[in-house]
Amino acid sequence: MEISTDRPTLASVMRGIRARKGWTLKQMSERSGIPVSTLSKVEHDRLTLSYDKLQQVSERLKIPMSDLFAETQSRDEQKVTGRRSIGRIEDAVQVTTDNYDYHYLCTDLRQKRMIPIVTRIRARSAAEFGDLVKHHGEEFIYVIEGSIEVHTEFYDPVILSEGQSIYLDSSMGHAYVAAEGCDEAVVLGVCSSSDAGLLDSLLNISKRGG
Repeated sequence: MEISTDRPTLASVMRGIRARKGWTLKQMSERSGIPVSTLSKVEHDRLTLSYDKLQQVSERLKIPMSDLFAETQSRDEQKVTGRRSIGRIEDAVQVTTDNYDYHYLCTDLRQKRMIPIVTRIRARSAAEFGDLVKHHGEEFIYVIEGSIEVHTEFYDPVILSEGQSIYLDSSMGHAYVAAEGCDEAVVLGVCSSSDAGLLDSLLNISKRGG
């Protein structure tokens, strides 16, 4: 028996949104601000959209950014408890900010309580990073390459090297920067929360450059 491994793509998501709204490509273009030719290529999986364009679609169509990463599960669909997703870096949703390059993994699963992210850290000091960030839940950070300096609201900064990790309360202000002598570092982070809107919260932080 062959098991389907199809995963939602931006093409199927955009087609689904347009179908639910009953819009033509021209109407979708007028509402989203994306040219008809571009939308056509996206819907036929011949082109993707940059993070800025996804943000534009989200704001103009008034839909959560995370809804553009995977199809929204039908309300009438029975919840499945045996979910799984294979995370490949080439399938990740990439978001680049002044401080980080984020790679969001397993975005085909909706309403996750854990958000896995591979992050390349480029900020080299707390001053360069800016204000500490906060969000709901807890997070775990494991250093894959290089070394990082962890700044938190209530503790002195701590240095973590390859193979070391930290678990912290995400509602406490925090920031990760490359440690002295390290140009860049790569970490695996897992953010967890009972809040179903965790992904949107993290993406909003990304839009602010955190």
